[in-house]
Amino acid sequence: MESHEAYSQLEKKIKRISNLSDAISLLSWDSQTIMPSGSSDVRAEQIATLSVLKHEEMTSTLIFDLLAKIDTEELTDWQTANVREIDRIYKNATALSAELVDARSRAQHHCEAVWRMARKDSCFDLVAEPLNQLLEITREIAAVKADKFNMEPYDALLDEYEPGAKAENLDTIFDYLEPRLTQLLQNVLEHQKKNNYSDISFQVSEKKQKKLGLKLMAKQGFNFQKGRLDKSAHPFSGGIPDDVRITTRYDEQDWASSLMGVIHETGHALYEQGLPRAWRGQPVGLARGMVLHESQSLALEMQACRSREFFTFLAPVIAEEFGVTGVNWSAGELHQKCLRVTPNCIRVDADELTYPLHVIFRYRLEQALLNGELTVKELPSAWNEIFMNNFGFMPPNDKEGCLQDIHWYDGAFGYFPTYTLGAMAAAQLFSTALKDKPKTLSNLEKGDFSDLLIWLREHVHSWGSYYSTDEVIKRATGSPLDPSFYISHLESRYMQ
Repeated sequence: MESHEAYSQLEKKIKRISNLSDAISLLSWDSQTIMPSGSSDVRAEQIATLSVLKHEEMTSTLIFDLLAKIDTEELTDWQTANVREIDRIYKNATALSAELVDARSRAQHHCEAVWRMARKDSCFDLVAEPLNQLLEITREIAAVKADKFNMEPYDALLDEYEPGAKAENLDTIFDYLEPRLTQLLQNVLEHQKKNNYSDISFQVSEKKQKKLGLKLMAKQGFNFQKGRLDKSAHPFSGGIPDDVRITTRYDEQDWASSLMGVIHETGHALYEQGLPRAWRGQPVGLARGMVLHESQSLALEMQACRSREFFTFLAPVIAEEFGVTGVNWSAGELHQKCLRVTPNCIRVDADELTYPLHVIFRYRLEQALLNGELTVKELPSAWNEIFMNNFGFMPPNDKEGCLQDIHWYDGAFGYFPTYTLGAMAAAQLFSTALKDKPKTLSNLEKGDFSDLLIWLREHVHSWGSYYSTDEVIKRATGSPLDPSFYISHLESRYMQ
């Protein structure tokens, strides 16, 4: 078999596996949005079956044989990169048995379903045992992969969300950030005392909030022919590049939270919709990892849509949609309110400055859980203690404490650190975009995101997984990912 023929067969095989992944993704979206609560068991069975089938396909000897027959010197650069990614995925898949994949899928779905009830009732005890079972399976997976690839167990989990990421590097970054963020927080809180913040609390119906969200999604460049907005308990982006499903949650007493949630998830969606079309269904055409994914959502939510220029556009839109008037609803007042730093319990509602502190302490806790320094039973008290140390107060209940995020309860250990790395990347990328596209901010005054989207398409989206995250950032900005850029951004924005 010639190299080109082997490569062609490999692409067809991987496309088949990609279709299974797509089906799993859409079933998972359904389970978190519109699936009846009583259907949890059957859905777990469906997803587990597809997950095992996908695993069997990915670990078949055919893939091994085809990879062995391919001479990358006869391929294009993109084909070579695709082979590299297929080989990486194949090695990760073959590290795990079908039984372990099945067990993980069932434990994830069961724990997530119980978490929804526990969160609703604010009762951690309800989900403690399912979480413990999921944690044990996660530890086993981490150990197997660590042994297979000669890496630390936690690094093996990190790699699932950000290929090549190492806890050692994260520790260096977070050790740099944490004291500077803590000090900056105190400085900003003192600085804010001289400002009089207007009250923009206002009851807004879910219907009106959704209408505003849809309008802004269109302005940002979202393709509604290949995506939709829905409602869920925890905002997320799911689906596939040609059928992107984003969600938000609504609080009629806090319209700003929902709005920023929609903007955030739209950033994820635009990344998916902008991935290289010629490589749909192939690993090289996928998003590089969660650091870049999060950078795209935060480039919109925290960088573009927290700018004074964006609020020049947003203020009259809000006035029209919500029927509000007065100085409290002016662009300047809304912008000032939006940038107010107010520590609170909920990560997804956190301001830009305190958000990374939320992430860093979750990173510490999940490491402690995985290495056995912290038991599941001890998690609520440990959470409350570290929260008190960071923010000076404790969550009033488990719902606003250790039950607020879905991540651990659906098995996503290693996911949290990508949020802060993504925030760092967003600041660095956005700063460069403003230099390359100097009309970006002035266009935002008109609700025009085209300059920013064009730049992100060119420098991030269109490359899929051709380059590593580090390479994408360095090629786009001229520098590797550097936490000092992030600190400088926060200081300039909040200490003015």
